[in-house]
Amino acid sequence: MFFLYLNKEIKNLIPKRGLLVSMMIGLISVLIIACGGDDEEETTITEVTNQSSTTEEIVEETSSDMMYEEEGKSIVEIAVEDGRFTTLVAALQAAELDGVLSGEGSFTVFAPTDDAFGKLPEGTVAGLLEDIPTLKDILLYHVVSGNVFASDVLNLDSAETLQGDTFAIKVMEGKVMVNDSEVIITDIEANNGMIHVIDTVLLPTG
Repeated sequence: MFFLYLNKEIKNLIPKRGLLVSMMIGLISVLIIACGGDDEEETTITEVTNQSSTTEEIVEETSSDMMYEEEGKSIVEIAVEDGRFTTLVAALQAAELDGVLSGEGSFTVFAPTDDAFGKLPEGTVAGLLEDIPTLKDILLYHVVSGNVFASDVLNLDSAETLQGDTFAIKVMEGKVMVNDSEVIITDIEANNGMIHVIDTVLLPTG
C-alpha cells in the first residue's frame, strides 16, 4: 500500500514540475531579452558618440580653414590680424613696405611666420632692422607681382621676385618647396593680392 501511495504522489508531482520548468524557462527568456535590449541601447549610444566626435573634428578642421577667408582686407591687414606674422609686419614697417603691400596690387607674398624668423641665427632680425637696405631686399624677395594661386605655383619651376632675383619652386614628396622653404598654407586672398605661408625665411642668392 505504501508503494502505491508513493507512486501516486510522484505522478501528481510531474505536471507541477513541468509547470515549474516552463516558468523558469520563461523567466530566463525575459532576462535574455532584457540584456539584449541593453546591449542594443549601448551600441546605439556608442554610435551616436562616435558620430559626434567625427562631427567635432570636421568642424575644427573647417574652422581652421575658414580663419583665412578675409574679404575686403589688404595683405598687411590680414598679416596684422592673424597674429602669427608679428615679425614680418614689424620688418615691413621698418622697411616702409607696409604701405606698398596695403595699396593697390596685385601682389603675391610668400609670408614667413614668426617661427620661420625664429629659425634664423640669434641676432639676425635685430641686425636687419638696423640695415634697412638689406632688410628691404630680403622682404621684396618674398613678393611676386600679380595674383599667383597655388595651382599656378605647381606649374612653375621658378618665379621672379620684386627684389629682382628668382627663387626655385619644386614639389618634393607631396610638399611644395620654395628654395628650401615649405609652403604650409596657400591661397589666402586679400583685396590686393594673395598670401602663401612658408615655414622658412627666404634669402636672396645674389
